Amino acid sequence: MLDKYGIARRIAQELQDGFYVNLGIGIPTLVANYIPEGMEVVLQSENGLLGMGPFPFEGDEDPDLINAGKQTITMVKGSSIFDSATSFGMIRAGKVDLTVLGAMEVSDRGDIANWKIPGKMVKGMGGAMDLVASARNIIVAMQHTNRAGESKLLPECTLPITGLKCVKKVVTELGVFDITERGFELREMAEDVTIDEIRAKTLGRLVVEGDIKVIRI
Repeated sequence: MLDKYGIARRIAQELQDGFYVNLGIGIPTLVANYIPEGMEVVLQSENGLLGMGPFPFEGDEDPDLINAGKQTITMVKGSSIFDSATSFGMIRAGKVDLTVLGAMEVSDRGDIANWKIPGKMVKGMGGAMDLVASARNIIVAMQHTNRAGESKLLPECTLPITGLKCVKKVVTELGVFDITERGFELREMAEDVTIDEIRAKTLGRLVVEGDIKVIRI
């Protein structure tokens, strides 16, 4: 079973040279630390930064240099800082090749709910709505079940929707799933996980066919 770092490392394998990538709050931010050596990937943050580097070492943090989740970050050579209006202009113009987001729920049609639980106060949706509407490819990084042990891979989202039919792939501690017209298609699974466990924890349509690869990170 993968931990959060393993999920991030597996998602980093989806990066391609020359990609412009936006990393959401939570597990997605860890992907910045696992970009393959020699690959040029430009990380974009909706609060106004193009060219994020990995997280700083302890003691090297700059409190004025943060990502959209208010975490301290580093900048790579050639980075640019600008206002959030320019940043969202990039997103809405479709300049982001890949977005990696966390989620509370994902449906087997590719719908995503990741911003609000009714009854709990939140400041707003943030940039998620623009990202899911404009990114060319969206991967979700999340735990397979919630704290109550209930599946987060569902036939339909029960929480307020962020975007419809937009998620292409989900990576959880149990496996890697492509979302197609048939539902969640299992592509890879963690080495200490069984198909029966994945079936038991997936309420949405699950497709298991052929030889399923073991996740290598």
